Amino acid sequence: MSEPSPPSRRRRGRLLRRGSALVVLVSLAGYLAVQYLTGGTGAPRCQVVSGKGDGASYEFTPEQATNAATISAVGTSRGMPERAVAIALATALQESALRNITHGDRDSLGLFQQRPSQGWGTEKQIMDPTYSAGEFYEHLAKVPDYTRLPLTVAAQRVQRSGFPDAYAKHEPDATLLAAALTGRAAATLTCEGRPGATPNGGPDAVRAALVRDFGRGVLQSAATEMRSRDSAGATESTSTAGSASESANASGTAAAPSPTAPTVTIPVRSDAGSGAASEASVRRRGWELAHWAVANSSELHIERVAYAGREWVAGGRAGAWRTPADGGAGGGADSGRAGLSEVRIVTGQ
Repeated sequence: MSEPSPPSRRRRGRLLRRGSALVVLVSLAGYLAVQYLTGGTGAPRCQVVSGKGDGASYEFTPEQATNAATISAVGTSRGMPERAVAIALATALQESALRNITHGDRDSLGLFQQRPSQGWGTEKQIMDPTYSAGEFYEHLAKVPDYTRLPLTVAAQRVQRSGFPDAYAKHEPDATLLAAALTGRAAATLTCEGRPGATPNGGPDAVRAALVRDFGRGVLQSAATEMRSRDSAGATESTSTAGSASESANASGTAAAPSPTAPTVTIPVRSDAGSGAASEASVRRRGWELAHWAVANSSELHIERVAYAGREWVAGGRAGAWRTPADGGAGGGADSGRAGLSEVRIVTGQ
């Protein structure tokens, strides 16, 4: 007849079993979080469609959307044309699948697989998407007549890849992304988004990301607009709560935005003068900012984006751009330039 195990041994056994169960649960939670963020089962999705109505589309993850939006914003802020943005996006699709990865061939890193040993910057710099995109554009700008070259040739002049023809297969998707993210193709980029407040969201986080990608000028115009409204007696209830200086504390809801919901209001201006050219320039800039916000919706927990009488709302496929029946956050139907003058971004906190 065997003797019963000592109590201390039994306790150790229970602790080991509980510890093992905890490790499994933590691992599972980590796996699900990674899947959610990077496009696995159950993750929110993003999609860009052709503005030509030809049925072309490209589906991608929120992580890819955030990186693509940064690449585009850095390019346009440097005065680079849409073709340059398409070249940069195709390159990043090939090199990293638009993911900011910490590994690669030899010492290659980041979105563009740039190498510290080849003078592209330090490891820390290269892992900053804004920096790495800027370095790509700086080198691309030195390629003679790059806008007239085949995309794969222009990309290869910068990258010096061992697979010089690989960039070509990404040109259709990169072209769709560039058209949307530079604002030329209106209301063509959507994401499901993740409604709800978290520590990563809020107007301050949105403003910091705008400055990171577009430079401080994007908020200087917002601050000017805020001061002019204050001098005219505007109040927070007119949705200036989240412009470049102050934001309200109340949260917006999925059904309808509160007039004091935390909102970032970005005035949209053009240097193209007056007339049709100016309006087209304003419209394109507005859609660039609006699509940027949607692309960053999961990262920054943006719940609504409104521009030109159109509105995007986070949560499900129904979050595609629409015209609110009651005007909603978009301020009603677009009536000339009045509907083009600002992009409004409502956050989850």
